[in-house]
Amino acid sequence: MDNVIEAPAEAGIGSKKLFENDKVIVWDFVLPAGQETPVHMHNHSYMWFAVQGAPLQIYDEHGNDVGLFPVPTDGVFELKVEGDTIEVMSDIGKGVKVPSKHKAKNVGNETYREILVEWK
Repeated sequence: MDNVIEAPAEAGIGSKKLFENDKVIVWDFVLPAGQETPVHMHNHSYMWFAVQGAPLQIYDEHGNDVGLFPVPTDGVFELKVEGDTIEVMSDIGKGVKVPSKHKAKNVGNETYREILVEWK
């Protein structure tokens, strides 16, 4: 498990919480090449802006591969959480569905970075 990023318990779905109020939570998320996130759960619909894109391999909570999600630099994504499923609503990746509880691995050669906004 050397490639798993150890995020503090309060980090939740991002590397660092930048802001929170009664309407949104804003996260900075950084994932170096070859690293993977811990299994985490999305409870709120959200959007993100890819500051530095990379291909992300997505796995369910049991480690089963659920697909490769290529994320271009400057890509903007909108995702709707409904129960145990997340559906991509944005033009890029529209209609793709993944489990709400999952992990992601950066399978690219560059560090991945996004700014993610959850709607409460």
